[in-house]
Amino acid sequence: MDQPLFILMSNMAIPWQIYFSAVVFAWGACWGSFFNVCIYRIPRNLSVVHPRSHCPRCQKPIAWYDNLPILSFLILRARCRQCGTKISCRYVLVELLTAVLFLLVWLKFGRPLDPRPLGLAPVASLGVIFSLWLVVSGLIIGTFIDLERMILPDRITWGGMAVGLVLSGVWPELHAPPSFPNSFPIGLGLLRSLEGAALGFGLLWAVAIIGRMIFKRDAMGFGDVKLLGAIGAFLGWQAVLFTVMISSFAGSLVGLSLVLSRKKKMQSRIPYGPYLALAALIWLLWGQTLWQAYVSILMP
Repeated sequence: MDQPLFILMSNMAIPWQIYFSAVVFAWGACWGSFFNVCIYRIPRNLSVVHPRSHCPRCQKPIAWYDNLPILSFLILRARCRQCGTKISCRYVLVELLTAVLFLLVWLKFGRPLDPRPLGLAPVASLGVIFSLWLVVSGLIIGTFIDLERMILPDRITWGGMAVGLVLSGVWPELHAPPSFPNSFPIGLGLLRSLEGAALGFGLLWAVAIIGRMIFKRDAMGFGDVKLLGAIGAFLGWQAVLFTVMISSFAGSLVGLSLVLSRKKKMQSRIPYGPYLALAALIWLLWGQTLWQAYVSILMP
């Protein structure tokens, strides 16, 4: 059902492609503004809907013209208009990061055999694009909450697993290889989602149990276990293996660097969720391309 749209897009003049890319970038920035609300309120068990956005110091509501994503931060010079309190750079970082990632996901869309910019893995279904935007959203919110509070909320982890299973049934091509994106059966998509969720959850659960037996303390947060299960539910078992490998390498590298610089001790806890999110995002954008390259090396 998406075929007419991506045929139209492939025939569009470059100005129109730039226009739609700009719209998606702005769309992502707007969602990033809402994600900032979620990052602040979810770990504090506050509603993400009411009350409206306000300054956490003076409690005065933020006017709509002071709540424009990215622009307001620059116009106000990172200060509250009412009380002058400094606005954390995290707000503009989340907005900008969301906008860029939403745009990269959008650039994956098109006819299966058409080349994508930046070597992005192809996606031929708008339903999959929508699903990947949800994955990006959950990973961004989870990452910044984990960095701030060292927790991963259940609505991101358990919720991600549940939504991943549902969307895999609605859009089974979420798990389809690029060779036949529009002919993937519903049952097989759901099966791939279940396999990914089970492998992701089970793999890190086993690591957590074994680590506790060896080190006599928690070596892995249970939130990380659930997050990898959610990643597997959306992206499949290959994504789980890739995510574990890349996140372990990145986490070890950063952790060792912090120890050598004496900013952390060997026994210090560091959030693992951001590394899982980073690896999952790499897979989300380039996963199928990387997997095919890997398979071609093993079986030329």
